[in-house]
Amino acid sequence: MPVESESLVNPNVTRNAARIAEQFAPRKPFRHVVIDDFLSADYARQLLAEFPDFERGNARNEAGDLGNKSTVERIRELGSPYRDLDDLIKSNEFLELIGNLTGIENLLYDPWYFGGGTHENREGQDLDPHVDFNRHPIENWHRRLNLIVYLNPEWEDNWGGSLEIHTDPRTGDNRTQLITPLFNRCVIFETTETSWHGFSRISLPDDKKALSRRSIALYFYTVDRPSEELADPHSTIYVDRALPEHFVEEKILDAADIVELKTLLARRDQHNQRLYRDITRLSADLEQARSALYAGNLGRLRYLAKIVREKLRR
Repeated sequence: MPVESESLVNPNVTRNAARIAEQFAPRKPFRHVVIDDFLSADYARQLLAEFPDFERGNARNEAGDLGNKSTVERIRELGSPYRDLDDLIKSNEFLELIGNLTGIENLLYDPWYFGGGTHENREGQDLDPHVDFNRHPIENWHRRLNLIVYLNPEWEDNWGGSLEIHTDPRTGDNRTQLITPLFNRCVIFETTETSWHGFSRISLPDDKKALSRRSIALYFYTVDRPSEELADPHSTIYVDRALPEHFVEEKILDAADIVELKTLLARRDQHNQRLYRDITRLSADLEQARSALYAGNLGRLRYLAKIVREKLRR
């Protein structure tokens, strides 16, 4: 039986839909809105209580190494509150609500939760500024919205980990806005070729080291998108984080500065390695496609079956 959104989403969201839509509309620097107390209080507490253990998720970073980030995409397997969430977000009622808040009609739910689901980030984790992949890996839908619900009963901006919204991290005059990832706070933002976002490295006080940054990330798509927003399909595009402002001429580096430099260099190397792997994989795929082209209908069918299997494994 479908879950009624009124029992899970705070009724104030629907009541204030017009005001929220006005807050979402300005492109400062891109369309987004922050909604506190997005879910009913009891339901948000249930999601936190049933949040999966770190070890249960995929705790490997972009380089394939064990890291400080863990994700679970198949949220329906996490217990009854998450089954209810899955039922909620694929309902026509919820999709229409989010469409009303953002002005984007005919939104599509992603049954695979590619890149989404539960996210947990521990001490030392960060996320370089980036724009997200822009097409669904299987359906080729256009990615239009990120909806993130944070589940952190306490958090402070000076701990790192607050969501950063960037004007353009590739320029010298980049400006950022911080959004603190507090409990039951929802952030909805459009995903375009200029929706740069990320978060700085988490560095918790000594008495808070046991905490982690927890959230649920939901992504929504449409079959088409406005022509002025169209771009060639691409994966997530990262920009290496700039040197901190205190790295200036005649600055004497201390031990913390050296750690910072090594971290930034390691991250740059990871991005380069990922790009090399992507280029290698694409070259291999191109060669296989050429071979299949000259191998007749059976060869082409085998090649297409291989591509489908790889996509379903992701």
